[in-house]
Amino acid sequence: MLDTPIRSGGVSHGEGFTVPLPSLSLQLYSVRNAIDEDLPGTLAKVAEIGYRQIESSYKLYSRGPQFLAAVRDAGLASPTMTSSLVDVDLDAVFTAAKELGAGTVIDTFIPEQFWTSEADVDRIAGHLNKAAEKAEEYGLRVGYHNHWWELERRFGGRTALECLVDRVRPDVLLEVDAYWVAVGGEDVLELLGRQRDRVHFLHLKDGPINRENLQQRPAGQGKMPWPEILDATPRLEAGVVEFDEYDGDIFEAIAASFAYFDARITA
Repeated sequence: MLDTPIRSGGVSHGEGFTVPLPSLSLQLYSVRNAIDEDLPGTLAKVAEIGYRQIESSYKLYSRGPQFLAAVRDAGLASPTMTSSLVDVDLDAVFTAAKELGAGTVIDTFIPEQFWTSEADVDRIAGHLNKAAEKAEEYGLRVGYHNHWWELERRFGGRTALECLVDRVRPDVLLEVDAYWVAVGGEDVLELLGRQRDRVHFLHLKDGPINRENLQQRPAGQGKMPWPEILDATPRLEAGVVEFDEYDGDIFEAIAASFAYFDARITA
C-alpha cells in the first residue's frame, strides 16, 4: 500500500516536540549484518554514536557469553528483549532476559499466515497470556509488536491487532511500530489514541510509507509525524530506532535518527 495517510485529512508533522521521549534504544536488527562481521566493534560503534540502550534479542543472546560481554563492554543497557513467545522454552527466554537486565520481553514476529481468522487470534492470545503468567514468576512483563498485516486484517470491523488486545491480559503491553500501522492502512494517531493505555514502547522508523524496506529513512526524513505520535503515547517508556533495510551506510542512518531524537530524551 503506497502513500497511506497517517491520519484522515493528511499529514501534519508539527513544528516541534511538546512531549519528551523518556528513553531511546536501537533495535539491533538494524545492524545485524555488521554484528555478523564484528559483534564487539558494532556495539562499541553504537555506543559511540550516543545510544545508551539497545533492544536485544534472545537469538543474539543465544550466540553465547560473547554477546553479553560485548553489551557490557560497550556500556549498553537492554530494557527490552525480543523473542518468540509461541511454542518456546519460556523459562530459558526469561532467564536470558533477566541476565541481560531487560524488564520486558516482546514478541516481534508472528507471521501473516497465522492471522487468518478470529480463531487464530484466540490461539495467539492464549500463548501471550501463558507467557505473561510465566513472566510474573521472573518479575518480567511481556508485549507484542505489530507489522502491517495485523492492521490490514479485520474481524467484526476491528483490526486483528485490537482483537488481540481484547483477548490478552491487561498486563500484556504493546510495542507499536507506527510505520507499519500506517502501511497497514490504519490511522496511526487514532489507533494510538484508542490503545493509549497499552502502548509502552514505539518503534521509530520513517520513510515514504510502503513495504519497500530499502526506502526507509532516518527519523524526520520521511512522512511520520513524530511530535504528534509522541503526544499520543502518554505511557511511553522507550522509543526504539529500527531499520529493516537501508540503501546507504546504516551507521549514518542510525546516527541521523539518534540526532533527531536526542534533544527530546529525558533519560
